[in-house]
Amino acid sequence: MTTNEKIHEIHAFTEEDLLMNVLPFWLKYVPDNENEGFYGRITNDQIIDYKADKGAILNARILYTFSAAYRLYRKKLYKAMADRAFDYIIRRFIDPMNSGVFWSLDYQGNPADTKKQFYAQAFVIYAFAEYYKISQNEKAMQEALNIFSVIEEKAFDTVNNGYIEALASDWMPLADMRLSAKDMNVAKSMNTHLHIIEAYTNLYRVYNKKVIKNKLINLYDIFKNRIVHPETHHLILFFDMEWKPMSDIISFGHDIEASWLLFEAAEATGDRDRVKDAGRLAIQITEAVHEGLDPEGGLQYEFHPEHGFITDREWWPQAEAVVGFLNAFQLTGDEKYLDNALRSCNIIKKYLIDRNNGEWFYRVDSSGNPRWTEDKVGFWKCPYHNSRMAFEVKERIAKLKE
Repeated sequence: MTTNEKIHEIHAFTEEDLLMNVLPFWLKYVPDNENEGFYGRITNDQIIDYKADKGAILNARILYTFSAAYRLYRKKLYKAMADRAFDYIIRRFIDPMNSGVFWSLDYQGNPADTKKQFYAQAFVIYAFAEYYKISQNEKAMQEALNIFSVIEEKAFDTVNNGYIEALASDWMPLADMRLSAKDMNVAKSMNTHLHIIEAYTNLYRVYNKKVIKNKLINLYDIFKNRIVHPETHHLILFFDMEWKPMSDIISFGHDIEASWLLFEAAEATGDRDRVKDAGRLAIQITEAVHEGLDPEGGLQYEFHPEHGFITDREWWPQAEAVVGFLNAFQLTGDEKYLDNALRSCNIIKKYLIDRNNGEWFYRVDSSGNPRWTEDKVGFWKCPYHNSRMAFEVKERIAKLKE
């Protein structure tokens, strides 16, 4: 297969899956027409949990997805879905008393878990910036900037640098700052920093002020100097307040996602030295990710020093692998990265797409069998990773053709 044939196959697969599978699923099944917004949970068996709580991450990712879809494809259905998501977040998730966004609502739209997880604040910025691109809605811009100010005021560590994980609804200290049950209860995490830099990158694209650029540069430097291990080039996942590493687990999906998000952030700043440095760093991280590839080319979930590889293939690392390897190919011209991106597409096509009910399975085991207890829609199972994969492929391949 020639280089052009590989590129065409990746583009054709990701775009068809986006337009014929992923977006139609969310349009058809997820809007909650009784209680507004979107259902908080749908099982792998396509059973709607009508009374499930509604998470801020899910709603922000729906807003991002359909805003980006409209920007690229201009279909009115996508704009209507984005409008619906934006309206619901503004009316229900924004805390009218203390600002910021609640972590979750009950199924009727009342505050449920009112903590202020800074990961969630970042995702709302990310989504509002994307929505602003298609709407020029000043409310979206103003709320994105409000939340940016909140993160900088409440989460930024002026002594040690970086951002803490969470605070209570009234911005008071919180005993349990974990993002999820599987995360460590620590002051700082790679994951929160990764999605703050992602959010600030998108915000800077629509509001290119120096204050945001400076924060982007600082975040990039935090990753280079604190989060990316200087020898292994894997990301360190958890830290205490003074940046002491608290974990040696390797998350291959976060590695490959960071490889291209960090380059994108450096590129957005226009800082030539950091762009050059970020290109080198992206390749170093991508090379380290090869340790997590299984013989078929799937990206294994994690490596735990005490247990070994967690061999399940979750949906999101496979999607990020397509983008990360394509990014490495763009940076180097080395076709091995393009081959890896194509293998990732084939893993998705063969194992992760639900041919009966639509969308993708949350995870499959090493033999490709779906883990049926996982959600199809939920707090973490959203349209963002797989739709963004298709958006990135479309835009990157357009650049390659130029």
